[in-house]
Amino acid sequence: MKAYLYQPAIILLMVLAWMGCKVDDPELGAAPTSEQVKFTATPTAANTNIIVFKNQSGPVTKTVWDLGNGQTGSGDEITGSFALAGDYVVKLTVFTSGGFASTTQTIKIAQTKPEMLNRPDYNFLTGGGANIAGKTWVIEKGIGGHLGVGPTTSSTPEYYQAGANEKAAEGFYDDEMVFTLSNNLKYTYINHGSSFANGANAAGIGGAAGGDVTVNYTPPTNLSWSISDEGGKKFLTISNGGFIAYYTGVSKYEILTLSENEMYLRVGDKASPALYWYLRLAPKGYTRPVVEKPLKANDIADKFDGTGNIAWKADGITFKNNFDNPFPQPANTAAKVGFYQRLAGDANQYGNLQTTLDYRLNLSARNKFKVKVFFPSFNDYSGTLKPQVSVKLQNSLAGGNAWQTQTEIVKQVTVLNQWVELEFDFSGIANVVMYDQIVLQLGGEGHQIPGIFYLGNFELQK
Repeated sequence: MKAYLYQPAIILLMVLAWMGCKVDDPELGAAPTSEQVKFTATPTAANTNIIVFKNQSGPVTKTVWDLGNGQTGSGDEITGSFALAGDYVVKLTVFTSGGFASTTQTIKIAQTKPEMLNRPDYNFLTGGGANIAGKTWVIEKGIGGHLGVGPTTSSTPEYYQAGANEKAAEGFYDDEMVFTLSNNLKYTYINHGSSFANGANAAGIGGAAGGDVTVNYTPPTNLSWSISDEGGKKFLTISNGGFIAYYTGVSKYEILTLSENEMYLRVGDKASPALYWYLRLAPKGYTRPVVEKPLKANDIADKFDGTGNIAWKADGITFKNNFDNPFPQPANTAAKVGFYQRLAGDANQYGNLQTTLDYRLNLSARNKFKVKVFFPSFNDYSGTLKPQVSVKLQNSLAGGNAWQTQTEIVKQVTVLNQWVELEFDFSGIANVVMYDQIVLQLGGEGHQIPGIFYLGNFELQK
């Protein structure tokens, strides 16, 4: 019995003794020194202002370049373009298993080559060489998705996209970003005293870590810009830690779109490397043309059995189409219905079912919607969960502010545990021609009480 009790202790001592005797753990190598870091700089034969840099430091695990013109990169070889005359301090940092070290060389560019500045991306960004004052860009606040965030594993801001004018209180809609070809590609950031920052990185411009914040901040005046091509992608870099409108701690932006009237950028997040932030900008004073959808009086019908002509989107609810009718009754004997479940949680307070049409509703021709619903009595209607159905017509082009354009009709469900048909008469706005979005909401809004409902036979009547 004693041998059994002391056995774990004996095993532990044996393990510790074995660990103490191990002598074959690999050791870190010696840290490199700056004298060991070497690179060559070779002008190309076709253009001496384009220089190829090659690492000559021997085997390393990683190399990081800063070409002194705003261009950065990694790899044993990198090509830099220097359109403007001047001295550029090029820095190479190498990493090994033992540490890292850096060295610099000053590259002298003898003359400016204007032809290197006359390229489409430079001209789109600055307005071209004839535009001495440069070109001013602003956040395109009136367009949904002007600010967004998503994972680095995705090519879209799938986590969040700001609606039109949604961030009006944050103080970055009046920020102006001026790019010029003159003064060594000067970048001027005019923020009128404050900047909007990602909370996790806000300390970098004098803020406090937390949620997104507006920070009193004076931008430096010695900023410049550069565009580089790396791995088939194009990047816009702001020097000296500068940034564009929204501070994430990163100054290098991937250019997703750059044209005369649109600049769409993606940038990393210093505090959260798994995230990308997205920014959409337009020239100051530019108004995007509104392309109106055609006005139509089409049939709209859905029996929720997979045969309807509506593409529904569930927003903050659980929705199942082609669901077995749990309560077949004379008012609705259909085999299949729609399952609609309100969810608990603050983010789901305004849950609904919605569809955006590829045309505007001609309400002068058809303006009465009908829908069958079943409200079970097991839901708790004693508080903020309401036995009601709301149909809202909205203008989707208003983006995040579509709800401000809406006309809403609410109908009470006075009988529980039975299929009932409700009619929503929009003839009072028959002359309104802006609506292309239909929102169907059950159980009210602005609360976190869950509930389960069923839908049948939604249609627009003549």
